[in-house]
Amino acid sequence: MKRVFVIGSLFLVSTLSLVSCRETSENEKEVIVREREVEVEKETPETEERKGILERTGERVDKEVNKEIDEEIDKIGDDN
Repeated sequence: MKRVFVIGSLFLVSTLSLVSCRETSENEKEVIVREREVEVEKETPETEERKGILERTGERVDKEVNKEIDEEIDKIGDDN
């Protein structure tokens, strides 16, 4: 009786390990692809209002610094 029980349990374990519980049907897979269009806002006075005061001040300072750098480059270029 012990042998029958051991052989039966081994058979049951081996059968369960070889059989999968999940579905393996690959034909039923569904692929969903969606196209989206995104509109990009150009910088207008309205979007400039959305910027914080630090961003607006930083941009103005950058413009001034760039002007000064361009002037210095022009002065150096005139030495020829």
